[in-house]
Amino acid sequence: MDIKELASRIDHTSLKPETSEKEMTGFIEKASGMGFATLCVPPCHVALASRLLGSSKTLVSTVAGFPLGFQVPGVKLLEARAAFDDGASEIDVVMNISRFKSGNHSFVISEIGSIVAALPEAVIKVIIETHYLTGGEKLAALEAAVEAGADYVKTSTGFAPGGALVSDVETLRTAADGRILIKASGGIKSLKDAISMIEAGADRLGTSSGPSILEELKGSV
Repeated sequence: MDIKELASRIDHTSLKPETSEKEMTGFIEKASGMGFATLCVPPCHVALASRLLGSSKTLVSTVAGFPLGFQVPGVKLLEARAAFDDGASEIDVVMNISRFKSGNHSFVISEIGSIVAALPEAVIKVIIETHYLTGGEKLAALEAAVEAGADYVKTSTGFAPGGALVSDVETLRTAADGRILIKASGGIKSLKDAISMIEAGADRLGTSSGPSILEELKGSV
């Protein structure tokens, strides 16, 4: 895998709450020419990222319902629509983990489905937060994301005690069977981590270590 191909699989991410607007500007400007699929920034900085990236092939992505997912109905849709209007092409939505764990899968499907229906031009990724789910629940969460019409199922927010596991990506890839794409996120810090996730079946990676991972690959060639 060359640097261009690896970069195109990465959502380079900056979601730390203490990041200032000046720091965010530096993050965007530094990464803008590296060829990442997207730069994932907080909703409040989407308009800034969209303006700074301009006509760059790197798109803007953001989050909704982040990081806990238990907003009342309609809030995630409002967040997602506002982010799209500000210039976000891809939106990573945290499913309502509490409702899901309560067995109310129809709520999750309806909530995500409303966002998919309202924003047909956006790429919607559903964060299922695998750390909190049993094996059977991970499969059921994937099915809910498929039924809702989402584009991706994503392992983690990066804010839970555990992040992406190779075994989870392999499980999700097998169950997906071409019906939905897989994004691995949480704890991907090195080239070894990135390649392991891709080999397990991840179509996209979420990481705040994008540039250093590309530097590792460059140094290994």
